[in-house]
Amino acid sequence: MTDKALASITRTSRAFDEILNRAPNRHAPYVGAAAFATKAGIHASAILKDPKTYEHVTPESVGNERSVLVSDQGGKSNLLDALERVGIEARKDDPRLDLLLAEIKDREARGYAYEAAEASFALLARRTLGSVPDFFSVESFRVIVERRHNARGDLINVSEAVVKLWVDGELLMSVADSDNGPVNALDHALRKDLGRYQSTIEDLSLVDFKVRILNKGTEAITRVLIESEDAATGERWFTIGVSENIVDASFQALEDSIITKLMRSGVRHVAAAE
Repeated sequence: MTDKALASITRTSRAFDEILNRAPNRHAPYVGAAAFATKAGIHASAILKDPKTYEHVTPESVGNERSVLVSDQGGKSNLLDALERVGIEARKDDPRLDLLLAEIKDREARGYAYEAAEASFALLARRTLGSVPDFFSVESFRVIVERRHNARGDLINVSEAVVKLWVDGELLMSVADSDNGPVNALDHALRKDLGRYQSTIEDLSLVDFKVRILNKGTEAITRVLIESEDAATGERWFTIGVSENIVDASFQALEDSIITKLMRSGVRHVAAAE
């Protein structure tokens, strides 16, 4: 196999995944998203200084890319590399980095996993080191699940969600229902009316929804990971939410997904008074 052909195997592998309509295996050798990933502090620092210390082939040679993950095991080297990867500039002596690192460690102790949710990490970092536009703010949301018999006598489950949002100083309320569960109803309600931002999120779609229970019992902490796609560009990103309530965890991830879409689309927030 020529070097040129070898450099295309990651793209070819993911193209097959698309054709077969399956999620790519993140841990597949060479072509997986995690094939060249590390999050241990010393290891990450060494890789940033000399990748040959841990990599027997370069990720570029197989069409992949290196990923130094930010986590509670990492230090500033990991953090700076992660910030650069999401397009955020920061100086190593910036005192806000210590605040961001402490926040990440606190959140990961509560169940967040930012190595799997780079978009949510980018929002957290921007809120600490700079700012995130105030596109909208959530006043409240409510979800009702009803289990009943329909007119034909079939037993069904119907979910209804109500979301209240402030956009440009105006309180907007959206209602949506779904036969596919409370999270689907909440997703529809949240994206039903964003005022002047509505047209920007029309081509936003959710392509994967993963739930992990972090401890035992009905009171367990739930981690929700959502993969979103911009149909216009084909870009995909992951957002995360953690809560004792699966609906609340889902809402966190959904909200981050929408804000990420607005930011990636280059939407400029203009205050209502301007």
